Amino acid sequence: MPRTLSPAVAAAGLVGGYAVARWTKKRPLGGVVLAVAGGVAAREWQQVGGGKVAAGLGAAYVAAFAGSHPLAKKIGAWPAVFSVAGAMAGAAYAVARKTG
Repeated sequence: MPRTLSPAVAAAGLVGGYAVARWTKKRPLGGVVLAVAGGVAAREWQQVGGGKVAAGLGAAYVAAFAGSHPLAKKIGAWPAVFSVAGAMAGAAYAVARKTG
């Protein structure tokens, strides 16, 4: 997998996880999408930058997911999800670019 895909995979996991949970009304199914995408991205982060990079970006991924909830109360669900997905993609791109 090309190294430039991890930012898109991480963002897609956040957006896709929310979309699946919302449209199927099955939150665990959205969690599966979130976890699978996070795992795929983390594998690439590990290959590109090692364990510390993967752990840091993995923590940022979880923080983005958690942070979208209180943010949604202020700006709405979809804007919050797209905001954290964009921030996560930017962080993943910046870190992977420096380490890759």
